[in-house]
Amino acid sequence: MDRRTTIQWVLAASAAWPLGARRALSASPAHPAYPADPAHRAPGYGTDPDLVASYAPGQIWPLTLTPSQRRLAACLSDLIIPADEHSPSASAVGVVDFIDEWLSAPYPNNRQDRTTVLEGFQWLDAESTHRFGKEFGMLPPAGQMSLCNDICSESQAAPERRKAAQFFALYRDLTAGGFYSTAAGRKDLGYIGNVALQSFAGPPAALLRKLNLS
Repeated sequence: MDRRTTIQWVLAASAAWPLGARRALSASPAHPAYPADPAHRAPGYGTDPDLVASYAPGQIWPLTLTPSQRRLAACLSDLIIPADEHSPSASAVGVVDFIDEWLSAPYPNNRQDRTTVLEGFQWLDAESTHRFGKEFGMLPPAGQMSLCNDICSESQAAPERRKAAQFFALYRDLTAGGFYSTAAGRKDLGYIGNVALQSFAGPPAALLRKLNLS
């Protein structure tokens, strides 16, 4: 899948986000590697951080993902936004760190997303083991892609996979949000804002005429 297709998916999924993507997956069999509600939580919201200071990962609140979950997160992020001739993969620019911070935040929406993602990871490993005898992160790219193809669209997913498709839509949005907020992601989009200019001659005359502002 190319990056342009990914952007189209993100835009389509975002339209349905309030209705579906934030609903948590239904209860799944217990899996020791994937607790649905990690015991370590930040005690309330606390105070606003100093936005000009630098913080080490986990310094503001305890992080959620285990090493095995981070490996799965990297595999899945790189399937969604792989490296190409224009830019690196999602995991190469720190998207897994971004997602781990997002899932670990103590706010209600983030906690709901944490449940959805952790149960989604559990579903991927269980389904992968059922089909191929290996967990998701151990599969070759073709096997990983075949699983994701079954849940990449909630409207087209089989009824028993709708909850997993809701997870995938959320994870796809988090991956894209993390990637396209980096310098590499902005460059890939061709975004030219937020750059200091030595001078500014004002908006083009043709644009002002089109807006009836000339």
